[in-house]
Amino acid sequence: MTTSAPGTASPATRIALHDAEFAEDPHRAYARMRARFGPLVPVELAPGVPATLVIGFHQARRILNDPLHFPADPRIWQQAIPDTCPVKPMMEWRPNALRSAGAEHTRYRAANTASLQAVDQHELRALVEKVASEAIGDFRALGHADLLTQYSWPIAFRVLSALLGCPDEIGRRIADGMAKIFDAEAATAALGNEILGRAVADLVALRRHQPGDDVTSRLIAHAARLDDVEMSHQLVTLYGAGIEPLTHLISNTVLKILTDEHFSAGLHAGQPVRDALDTVLYTDPPLANYCISYPPYPIDVDGVLLPAHQPVIISMAACNNDPAVTAGVTAADLTGNRAHLSWSIGPHSCPARSHAYLIAETAISWLLDALPELDLARPVSELVWRPGPFHRALESLPVRFPAVV
Repeated sequence: MTTSAPGTASPATRIALHDAEFAEDPHRAYARMRARFGPLVPVELAPGVPATLVIGFHQARRILNDPLHFPADPRIWQQAIPDTCPVKPMMEWRPNALRSAGAEHTRYRAANTASLQAVDQHELRALVEKVASEAIGDFRALGHADLLTQYSWPIAFRVLSALLGCPDEIGRRIADGMAKIFDAEAATAALGNEILGRAVADLVALRRHQPGDDVTSRLIAHAARLDDVEMSHQLVTLYGAGIEPLTHLISNTVLKILTDEHFSAGLHAGQPVRDALDTVLYTDPPLANYCISYPPYPIDVDGVLLPAHQPVIISMAACNNDPAVTAGVTAADLTGNRAHLSWSIGPHSCPARSHAYLIAETAISWLLDALPELDLARPVSELVWRPGPFHRALESLPVRFPAVV
């Protein structure tokens, strides 16, 4: 029997994903959601912006593998969403693979995949090591640092800019715009979208006139013949997926290593950093809730009617921890386990996961080798998580270590 649609839930019934209470302990919130609503939850992404959050693993797999009934095109939805809405820049239609379906998705996806596959992995590792060494050199004599702003973010920013052939001046504007969009505050997000749009347009213009051996130039030269607007939006997607989530994957994994005896002891015994990365991706991924689709008509999922043209958000964090698939699973069982949804699955799965793994693993290994006595500079309970419906992101990651002159 079909129950009422989450879209008809009253505002008082909806779970707000945009407040500090949710950010502080999202897994407690997911548990409460599951007990109250089951795998499909009426939520609010921002004040007055309803959506359905999918927290069931099996339901998420069905939706992600069914682009016909769950397309990623939001154009009808966004007609009723004002530009002042703080989550609109993260959700609105763009001519790119993430927000397209059918032939256009295939065209954009092919151009991006080909351009990314041409990245030399050996050169990428050497680049990360160089950037990591320089970042550590800036603070190793101090005996303390904020690893998020002084290490994780510079690595994600500088490495991605190098891959895309982006000069520092343009890259700084892009990073500023993207950070403002992820903050999900109305004025900040709108400004971020504007800054980001101008900066990526400048990068496209530069590489059309001065092509190089980089992802942007390869996108321009691809048989898809992307125009300037399409090019700009491919770069928005690459930067969106490459700076903020990668920054927090590095930071959150370092936090896991510093606070979990299983990993701190394991690394000394030769356990690979990749295992810690996979555990974070499995249990607490930095992009916690995303993979958005917009059903073109009301559709029944396990007896729940999802409304037409209203966002359906996949909670990778909740689905990965769904008791329906994790019952009896221990922490040891997660070691090396990559059966999670944190890279998504189906036609919109991440085409750059091997690059992200390499960058994060190299950055973390280099840090731990350079500063083996690294420790948190404050109790983990005092760390602050940034509010927002999509990310799992610290405000800072303060550490201390013996100063190295």
